[in-house]
Amino acid sequence: MTERIIDNFGRVHNYLRISLTDNCNLRCFYCMPEEEYAFTPHTKLMQADEIRQLAKLFVNNGVTKIRLTGGEPLVRKDAPEIIHALSELPVELTMTTNGIRIDDMLPQIVDAGFSSINISLDTLQKDRFAQITRRDYFDRVWRNIDLLLDRQIQTKLNVVLMKGLNDDEILDFVKLTNLYPLEVRFIEFMPFEGNHWSSNQVLTLNEILDRISEVYTIEPLEQRPHDTTKPFAIHGHIGKIAVISTMTMPFCEDCNRMRLTADGKLKNCLFSKEETDLLSALRNGEDVLPLIHQSIRSKPKSLGGQLTENFKDIEADSLTNRSMISIGG
Repeated sequence: MTERIIDNFGRVHNYLRISLTDNCNLRCFYCMPEEEYAFTPHTKLMQADEIRQLAKLFVNNGVTKIRLTGGEPLVRKDAPEIIHALSELPVELTMTTNGIRIDDMLPQIVDAGFSSINISLDTLQKDRFAQITRRDYFDRVWRNIDLLLDRQIQTKLNVVLMKGLNDDEILDFVKLTNLYPLEVRFIEFMPFEGNHWSSNQVLTLNEILDRISEVYTIEPLEQRPHDTTKPFAIHGHIGKIAVISTMTMPFCEDCNRMRLTADGKLKNCLFSKEETDLLSALRNGEDVLPLIHQSIRSKPKSLGGQLTENFKDIEADSLTNRSMISIGG
């Protein structure tokens, strides 16, 4: 008998994000604290069959959507095996990737029937890409975006905006939606361990929309239930834009998300302090389901119980959390 996963505020959790690894082939400063980052040893990561077992348990208890994340999920050597196993579950499958290995994995991506793929891309300038990521892969990433569009796979660009770094490219990204059927998702800069966040770097929802409105006519689109984005159409464009306003207009009220880190810890919120060790329980032959329910029942009402609703009052150094690459987005 299945039992829906519900927290104490009546929110049904049917969306699971699974990090396959904390490893990555980029070194983005806002995601990875140090260039020489100590990655989790492979033996401490969820193995392919363990991912399948845990995913099946979640699906059997109401999960209808799974997103693969990292680090960079496609750097795992057994990523094809994991993708194939998850594609056999009765679940919508999506992924967030930096796009570098799309060409290597395109047959598996097509066979798995991903409903959409999000590409993390914070700049359209090759030199700036190298500055942000500390790697020179811009041309390959853009070729791979073309590959996805050629296969008519719904493609979204995740753009973390930071004042003084890439906010001068907002209109360049918007212009893409006139040329390609892309969804460009502008993301307010969020605080995590080691990413040197400060409130004066945050470009807010209203500031983003004001800049776009100076040049384009934008029209709000209807938000779907549980959506983290506020979507907008640009008059005459084939694509669309959206804003993820975590810092200025959070979307916690109907949150349905759970996060499973690459080392098998369940986080009930992106910003939560607490984690529940599902992998150790699984390896010890314990019943994992009660741990899942316990974790979600303890979920705070908003922002992990750590962040204030006025982002300017947040003291980043006082937060207890992992780095973004260790959480899995």
